[in-house]
Amino acid sequence: METQGVLTQLGVVINALPSIIQGSVVTLGIVFGALSLGLVFGLLFAVAEVYGRPWQRAFVAIYVWFFRGFPILVLLFLGYGCFVALGLPVNPFLICTVVLGLTSCAYQSQIFRGSILSLRQGQMQAARALGMRDSQAICSIIIPQALRLSIPGWSNEYSILLKDSAICFVLGTQDIMARTAFAAARTHQHLALYAAAGALYFLLTFIIVQLLRRLEQRLQIPGYTSSSGETNLWLRPKNRFLRLCISA
Repeated sequence: METQGVLTQLGVVINALPSIIQGSVVTLGIVFGALSLGLVFGLLFAVAEVYGRPWQRAFVAIYVWFFRGFPILVLLFLGYGCFVALGLPVNPFLICTVVLGLTSCAYQSQIFRGSILSLRQGQMQAARALGMRDSQAICSIIIPQALRLSIPGWSNEYSILLKDSAICFVLGTQDIMARTAFAAARTHQHLALYAAAGALYFLLTFIIVQLLRRLEQRLQIPGYTSSSGETNLWLRPKNRFLRLCISA
């Protein structure tokens, strides 16, 4: 009887697996859309928090406090309500992408902020001494290094967003969880189906994190020395101008 029950559960999982895998396309679409949105605005907020005026730093601080202080489920319902109140098309995929993207922006801004602050302050001073405007120095010197240093934190943010996206099915997205819940309600094989969904989430996390880890190794700064001078190696980029800025 136990063998028959296991075979029954396995058959249910095999039959439902194509639909669940199709849901992974929706899940990844939400996650990568949110990551991209968070990357763009998070980088701008990080620069504003480090180099901006007092009112800009205050705005970023309030924004980060708001989105880090509310649960994702509450933010999803607030986002849904805002779309309805503004008369915008109620698209669950778009709502979830925007809400998760705005939330990720708060976290990514702190990742980039930490990376920027870890760089030596002499780089900006050297760029100013050479006649560069702050905006030029930030875009040409600071941001390229900060992005490379932020890959480990960005990898962690991906895994967090992937898990947070599992709650998006409450708004009606046809993602992994929604398709799994539908199959479980139809077949009453909840344990096997949710175990399969969990394995799929784990697989998606593992694959992307490993790819980002390879990217990190490929783009790592050789002999990087932080602003606190914790390492004994030194950064020696091929570009003579960057080398001059970093040695300042």
